[in-house]
Amino acid sequence: MTVKERIKQLIAKDSLVYSKPDSLFLFLAGALSVPIEKIKDEIQKMLNNGEIFEIRKGKFSVLPSRGYVKGKFMSTSKGFAFCDIGTGEDVFIPGNLTNGAIDGDEVVIKLFSTDNGADGEIVSIVKPVDKLVGTVTKINNNNMFLIPDNDRIPFKIPLIKSNLYYKANQKVVVKLLRRKNNKFSGEVVEVLGLADDVKTLELAIIREHNLYEQFDDDVEESARELNKPVSTYQKKGRLDLTKITTFTIDGEDAKDFDDAVSIKPLADGGFELDVHIADVGEYVKEGSLLDQAAFERGTSTYFPSSVLPMLPTPISNGICSLNEGVERLAISCIMRIDKEGNVVKHNIYESVIKSKARLTYNEVYPILLGKKSTEKANSVKNELIVMGQLAKILQRNRVKRGALDLDIPETEFIIDTNGYVTGFKKRERNDAHRLIEEFMILANETIARHFNLKDVPFVYRVHEKPTQEKLKVVYDFLKGAGISVPAIPRDITPEYICTLLELANKKDYSEILNKIILRGMQKAIYKNENLGHFGLALDYYCHFTSPIRRYPDLTIHRIIKEYIRNKNAMAQSRKDELEEFACESALQSSETERNSEKAERDVDDLWKAYLMKDKIGQEFNGTITNITKFGVFVGLDNSAEGLIRIEDLPGEKYLFFEKSLELKNQTRTFKIGDKIRVKLVNVDLQNRKIDFLPVLANENTKKNNIERQK
Repeated sequence: MTVKERIKQLIAKDSLVYSKPDSLFLFLAGALSVPIEKIKDEIQKMLNNGEIFEIRKGKFSVLPSRGYVKGKFMSTSKGFAFCDIGTGEDVFIPGNLTNGAIDGDEVVIKLFSTDNGADGEIVSIVKPVDKLVGTVTKINNNNMFLIPDNDRIPFKIPLIKSNLYYKANQKVVVKLLRRKNNKFSGEVVEVLGLADDVKTLELAIIREHNLYEQFDDDVEESARELNKPVSTYQKKGRLDLTKITTFTIDGEDAKDFDDAVSIKPLADGGFELDVHIADVGEYVKEGSLLDQAAFERGTSTYFPSSVLPMLPTPISNGICSLNEGVERLAISCIMRIDKEGNVVKHNIYESVIKSKARLTYNEVYPILLGKKSTEKANSVKNELIVMGQLAKILQRNRVKRGALDLDIPETEFIIDTNGYVTGFKKRERNDAHRLIEEFMILANETIARHFNLKDVPFVYRVHEKPTQEKLKVVYDFLKGAGISVPAIPRDITPEYICTLLELANKKDYSEILNKIILRGMQKAIYKNENLGHFGLALDYYCHFTSPIRRYPDLTIHRIIKEYIRNKNAMAQSRKDELEEFACESALQSSETERNSEKAERDVDDLWKAYLMKDKIGQEFNGTITNITKFGVFVGLDNSAEGLIRIEDLPGEKYLFFEKSLELKNQTRTFKIGDKIRVKLVNVDLQNRKIDFLPVLANENTKKNNIERQK
């Protein structure tokens, strides 16, 4: 048990009330045999993170407990608010009990029981929003204000004097200043550009999510100093794998290569598969400037025309990228696999490798089809054929154990030389992609199982089973769509979800149904305890294969290296330290991943809207992808999506049926999956919104209704 957990345990006993904080610190230091400075540091960290709360002077409570919880404040234009406390049910906050909190603040809530569920009062702002992005506007010819891009902050913020020059109709970043009377002002700290420029709008989204393109100068310098050829000293004690045929397989536009593979068939019909992952932990040491920067970012963030890397380029594209023809340090998971696809033996090494070829999916795919490809791909043809054989076995096993395969294609953007998006389409995915996916999943499972059975602190990729409540929503919808759905079992299994997917895939709008089923799933997160991965139907799973772009992978690389070097032994005191580190890494990585994914979606939506802007007035064939009480969402074949507002639908007095997601009046029904022709009438770049009108001359909707009645 870590020092933090032991402090929490004592606080939870309700025996710690001291008028002087030092008395509390002295008690805890004595009870836990820990230096008082360590106790002070841990208490302050827990207060800052909202893990404990000081109810009154000297009286602490662990959160959540005693009617207090931590949450994310979500304001509304009507004054009242809600707080997301991570349980799936939000807490209602009356307008007179918000105590100055604004949208995005992390807060402590005191709960009240009501007949309608949980209400609460904000008693503390743990992590206040400190920066806002918005548009400068001038009022009364002199006074400048910020209109926040976040429309949940429904008031203008007066701007105070700044060293930067800015003017009306510019996007800016402001440092938010709060006064005791819940008044706000802002100081401009960055000018992004004109508010109607798409590149400025992209940058505004990036800043809204507190993301940045550049690293601090000292972090960049640290990275440059490390970007040197692998030395003889660094190779000492490592397994030399430079003579075996190893190569990377990635997308055409990939810049960093953190995984490589090699394979050989065995006489008994089995395989030896080696998965080699860049040894980022050898360069990014725990607590270093590079490590602090990586921890803060948590992940790389990918946009259509750029990437915000977790680590500076000299690391991510340099010494830790498994580039063709150069020696690189790696962690290698060498697996002996029988002909049924089971890992019967494995070893994990610190190694040195040399990639023979940098291959792309498009080069590998023809080989898997038995066709000729590029000279480089043909040079490892035999290895690729064997890999294809093993991948098919692993795919069959994945289907057999009930792993989910949600068929939701990604969007691929076409970029010009100036970094502008010129087109987009649904990204193709072939057997070359699946080959690498299968090998990485197998390595991740093998590593997770190994260290779980060794009882070593670790970070796992956890995907828990869906709740009965969430799945009931999916069940009701599918049933309302005319699909004969088996009853939800008491113990929800991956096999049951696979059954739903099979039924959905029989419809011609299966992609939409896949998305609805996905909404009923829990979100995969990182945890320092092994809870299995429901979607992959695996008891053990982690993220080991991308330490260049994911912090949890880097975390476990360090643990793996330390365990190997200590010859599979670890003192209990060190285990306690690593357990705390793994817990912090998992929490931070889950949070930064959510933030990164939201930024990526927002930027994608911006560019889709931008490319539709010059098509106003044109007509398109579309499919209804979602129904709400305020209108109908329509998706086009190119993956753009827009709204037909309820007042623009033909006829009047539509009723919204929430369970079946339908809008109905006496003569018409609009339902998910219906084909509909629409006219593009408006594009709002600022809010990334597309508006359609139904083309009434087209009778697709009427036909759908007639067919349904039959």
